[in-house]
Amino acid sequence: MQPTYNKKQAILSLIPLLTFVSLFLGVGLYLHLQGVAYAFYQLPAPVAILPAIVLAFWFNKTSINESVETFIKGAGHSNIITMCLIYLLAGAFSAVAGATGGVDAVVNAGLSLIPPSLLLPGLFLIAAVVSTAMGTSMGTIGAIGPIAYAITLKTGIDPALMAGTVVSGAMFGDNLSIISDTTIAATRTQGCEMKDKFRENLKIALPAAALTVLLLLFLTPEPEIVETKPFDWLLVLPYAFILVLAVMGFNVFVVLFSGIIFAALVGFTGSYEVSGFVKDVYKGFSDMQEIFLLSMFIGGLSEFIRRNGGLDFLAKLVQKITAVVAKWHRKVADQLGIAFLVLTSNLCIANNTVSIIVAGPVAKKLADDGDISAKRSASLLDIFACVMQGSLPYGAQALLLGATFKISPWEVSASSFYCFILAFTAIAVICLQRNKA
Repeated sequence: MQPTYNKKQAILSLIPLLTFVSLFLGVGLYLHLQGVAYAFYQLPAPVAILPAIVLAFWFNKTSINESVETFIKGAGHSNIITMCLIYLLAGAFSAVAGATGGVDAVVNAGLSLIPPSLLLPGLFLIAAVVSTAMGTSMGTIGAIGPIAYAITLKTGIDPALMAGTVVSGAMFGDNLSIISDTTIAATRTQGCEMKDKFRENLKIALPAAALTVLLLLFLTPEPEIVETKPFDWLLVLPYAFILVLAVMGFNVFVVLFSGIIFAALVGFTGSYEVSGFVKDVYKGFSDMQEIFLLSMFIGGLSEFIRRNGGLDFLAKLVQKITAVVAKWHRKVADQLGIAFLVLTSNLCIANNTVSIIVAGPVAKKLADDGDISAKRSASLLDIFACVMQGSLPYGAQALLLGATFKISPWEVSASSFYCFILAFTAIAVICLQRNKA
């Protein structure tokens, strides 16, 4: 069947998006070669996308007023606004629960429960629980990284292996957490419920986590006793609270708002004050400013691409790339196409949330064309974005742990075994459950 869009116009509509990716990647590579720390995070994405938006207006063959309306329609799409509101609430919960001491409590609770003979798999599980509770791999690494480094010095465990274990657990939760910005982006761009994506994701992530635990159990050296700090089990409850509500199927807004109130009430039993609570809620909002703005800008840019046939063109291009697999099974090909899209996007952008937002509209088109459920496409987007992010030597996770452990980020990435196992598991599920997507 011939395309129903103008091919030249469709290709032109993609140039602004390619400009954004090229600018973001080019500046990152240049600064990296100059020896700048966190080179790929020096140019804020909402700033990098501004030239792309100007180009989109230039290439759009309508009046300036109509172009503005097109951009606003995309930026103000219900999915985009919903996503942005969820970002704000997730940021507020993370800030409040962290300020009351919840993160330290979860870490020390986990360490107190780990037998010395299970140090590496135990640390992986702690990082997995903390990141699932916090919804951020970077926050998890920031909290657990220094503790893991101290354990390395005491036990003599290979620093790269320890760092890889931490980033593995951190990416598990980043991928799975209901308050992770990657989960929010994946579910909103694909139009599915968070609880459905969580359950679908769990089918792939749990086997990968189990295989990782077995591998780390084999790699754990002779037992060493690790000292833990005192903690209050009460401070762990807010994280468990929102996880239970989410799995039970409550609306995500109810889950997050209730979690914020519950975390504050737990904090009020100690030294936490109302004035601190108000400031922390606003700090949580502020922490989400970059991804909030970028989501709206990407939404506006995507509307230009959609109207001019760019999404159809990209979907057909990916289908051509996966044509060999399609001869065997169309659904498998489209699912691998979604994985390819987000892997490539994350390779260029080095930010798993941004890569999901960029690849989301095309992934949705592939899912609709291939009759793939929204929960499966959302799950695959999140999984493969996190796979690439956890494996990137120039990703923020590897850079932070490399600096913490005083090793090369390449060593951290090479030891992120969970990310590699997760990719293998996801591909296996795609192929083995080809008729159940």
